[in-house]
Amino acid sequence: MNRLTLMETFVRVVDSRSFSAAAHQLNMGQPAVSKMVAQLERRLGVQLLLRSTQKLAPTRAGQIFYEGAKHAIEAADAAETAARGANATLTGELRVSAAVTFARLHIVPRLGQFFGQHPALTMKIMLDDKNIDLIEAGVDVALRMGPLDDSTLIARRIAQCPRLVLATPAYFEMHDEPKAPSDLLTHQAIIYSVRGGGTSWTFRKRNKETSVDLPGRLEISAAEGVREAVLSGLGFAIASEWMFFPELKRGAVRAVLQDWTLPSMDLWAVFPTRRRISAKARAFVAFVEGAVRESKY
Repeated sequence: MNRLTLMETFVRVVDSRSFSAAAHQLNMGQPAVSKMVAQLERRLGVQLLLRSTQKLAPTRAGQIFYEGAKHAIEAADAAETAARGANATLTGELRVSAAVTFARLHIVPRLGQFFGQHPALTMKIMLDDKNIDLIEAGVDVALRMGPLDDSTLIARRIAQCPRLVLATPAYFEMHDEPKAPSDLLTHQAIIYSVRGGGTSWTFRKRNKETSVDLPGRLEISAAEGVREAVLSGLGFAIASEWMFFPELKRGAVRAVLQDWTLPSMDLWAVFPTRRRISAKARAFVAFVEGAVRESKY
């Protein structure tokens, strides 16, 4: 077994804090990963990991080796890229995490273009409206929306879009179109219950500000459900322009109270801190920035 492969395996184990998670990322069995780490410890003559049923952590020697191994892997990657030239083809697997609806509407339909630019690249996209552990899942880059509260991650805001009050034209015809935020109190709201949603909203109009607690008997924890409820005429939603982009373009939903503004929705590219930002991840983020620029109704 070559030294660099052993280093890469050890770094994966430390990053994911699990033999099984590292094995999953490397597409090999857990016994093989354990055997490789044991082989590395025998070669170095020191214990690198403290193992227990509840915890796996590097020893002092393991932490020193981990830092050195990371630098060695990065240096090898940089040398390989330099040898191939600045326009080298991206290869290997890119692991991406993203919210279900955003990826379905704005990323997946454009992947043919991305694959055309990088024909040797494969992707694994993990779709979930809830945030997952990036290190444990071996994610290269995550697309997250709304406020970020995890300071251990590297994040860069790559886009913003407005939030709107949305419903079908038929709904507003039946229930009267609201003329002011307070009018929403007589309507039924579809509440998006995860990060970036909720019942309390502040509307602004020039130097005026008003807050509203939305009434509603339907609360949904996935954006796809919110979309279906709105499109079925069950009520209105406060949602990002991104969430209803196709329907806004063709007039299947309509935005109201547009002389008032709501807090905008931020889109972040998020990277695990203990892993380098790869050329693959950087290329994907640039692709996403281009995609969202096209998503304007």
